[in-house]
Amino acid sequence: MDVNLFDFDLPRTLIAERPVSPRDAARLLHVQAGGLTDGVVGDLPRWLRPGDLLISNDTRVIPARLFGRKGEGGVELTLHERTSLDEWKAFARPAKKLRPGDKVRFADDFSATVAAKGEAGEVLMRFDRGGDDLMLALDAYGRLPLPPYIRKGEADERDRADYQTVFAREKGAVAAPTAGLHFTDSLLAALESAGVTRTTVTLHVGAGTFLPVKVDDTKDHRMHAERGVVTAEVADLVNRTKAARGRVVAVGTTSLRLLESAADDDGVLHPFDGPTDIFITPGYRFRLVDVLMTNFHLPKSTLFMLVSAFAGLDRMHQAYAYAMNRGYRFYSYGDACLLERENPC
Repeated sequence: MDVNLFDFDLPRTLIAERPVSPRDAARLLHVQAGGLTDGVVGDLPRWLRPGDLLISNDTRVIPARLFGRKGEGGVELTLHERTSLDEWKAFARPAKKLRPGDKVRFADDFSATVAAKGEAGEVLMRFDRGGDDLMLALDAYGRLPLPPYIRKGEADERDRADYQTVFAREKGAVAAPTAGLHFTDSLLAALESAGVTRTTVTLHVGAGTFLPVKVDDTKDHRMHAERGVVTAEVADLVNRTKAARGRVVAVGTTSLRLLESAADDDGVLHPFDGPTDIFITPGYRFRLVDVLMTNFHLPKSTLFMLVSAFAGLDRMHQAYAYAMNRGYRFYSYGDACLLERENPC
């Protein structure tokens, strides 16, 4: 499809610089066949149904932005995909000066070696430690990789709390599953009282989520792989929910992409542990997810393509125009929408 079909004029002033407080006070636009309804995230318990299953992403953002030196020159790395306990794929700046075997030092006692070079500024880095020891070093020397559209990507101490969801548990993401940022403990309690069941899956969001689409046709865009896990217990709960005619409500595009990756053509969810590079555009036949809660996304982004596939391209253009006219806040720290699928099962 022509990428320009997903373009729209977004005023820079509508990109949120900070989240609202409390988190569930963010605005929520309900998008369904019957029209558009304004509300707030705290309205979810009355907009969802008893028997619905809410599925969120429990990944935790790590300080994956590193600044080091190769000789006298500075090097910036943004980790985006772990390949082993001590190796990560990363986007490097400047990448052209790095060669396999080069050592990048981040501190006197912390370094990594270039194991291989890829395309478009990507390198494979082998660190001098792995596992929990590497996570401790990232906590000590890394910075949070805030999206470049927010304060030019420069995170501060406040972002260390703001850019984590209430579900965050499994370390490994370099970007937050931002729809989950709107939830609070009190909202989760209210959903439980309303008869909404919830569970989690894990998709470690990579820095590839920040990358713009630079091709003219969607078929030419390559998604970066991200690692996900769906346990056997979660798969069983989802399948029982569907059998009982309950709806699967995905919190965020990351949860949806993982669930759709792990579902078969008959809509049965299976345990999953591995990479996914699924790219969803209009024409995709959804197998599992019935309702999607997600933030407002940028023009010509893979995420706007996904929501257009889910709820309809024309409907999403109308919903976004409505949201912009009413001052909804966009992107990671912005407001959210609750989407009913265009062609439900």
